[in-house]
Amino acid sequence: MSERVVADFVGRFYLTDMGRSEPVRGRIMLSPKRLVLAGDGHEVTIPMGAMFDVAVGHVPPEMREFFSDTVTLAYNTDDGRRMAVVEGEADTIEKFATVLFKAHLNGQEVTVEHPARRGGRVVDTPARQARLSVDGGTLAFRSGDGRFTIDLETVTDFERDRRTIDGSSRVALSVRHVPDTTALVSVIALSSKRVLNLLGRYLRLEYSDVVEDLSEVSLSDEEMQVLLAIYSAGSGVDPLEVVAADASRTTMVLNGLREKGLVVDGEEGTELTPKGRVVVNSRLEEVNS
Repeated sequence: MSERVVADFVGRFYLTDMGRSEPVRGRIMLSPKRLVLAGDGHEVTIPMGAMFDVAVGHVPPEMREFFSDTVTLAYNTDDGRRMAVVEGEADTIEKFATVLFKAHLNGQEVTVEHPARRGGRVVDTPARQARLSVDGGTLAFRSGDGRFTIDLETVTDFERDRRTIDGSSRVALSVRHVPDTTALVSVIALSSKRVLNLLGRYLRLEYSDVVEDLSEVSLSDEEMQVLLAIYSAGSGVDPLEVVAADASRTTMVLNGLREKGLVVDGEEGTELTPKGRVVVNSRLEEVNS
């Protein structure tokens, strides 16, 4: 492989057309242009543009007895669709998946409305062209008039639907997120349905991690009341002034919320973390639904 290699490790892989039922051990090499799997007399080169789906942790039923930590790739060939399953150490596979999504998504030109909705209100934000990059748990968009990001920790939901963007009907991703105390919806469209599908996969992967993390958070009614009070009062609030409870008890509750990563002490006072804002917004949506 003559081009720059962004991932290179030894693992196991299985190809749907390699004529055997067990995976083989070999070398996995990834560049921005292609993925090469080679080992035990088998070698395949998969161009990045041929891949149309990437699933992390999903193994076809017939292969589950052979694999644990995996990335499964679906790709097109001249003879039809094929599948490759790549396995490695858990940390290695996590890094490989991240690099693989970056190779597909970074630098893609997107059309974005940010925000398309603010709270429950449609915002007349013009669509603009931007370059997408994914890194450090964020979607970043760079256009001629600046840069903005969506912190994936603040995403509460997303869906793929058909939207009218810049005067034409297009399939797009609508991403609901809560960067501060107001829920926003941003709409992202790409000219390539293949890349849009991969962006959806990436969002689902990151979103499932957030949901799993939040599912492990157990909150008492008292803790929820303190979170709602901070949310309602805005940033820089002193919770002891807005929570109608004994000060010492409120302090104890706040310490527990800090340990759970839901509030943090900023320069101007106690604030909700992105995780805390998602928790509160989810609760408010339950109440209003």
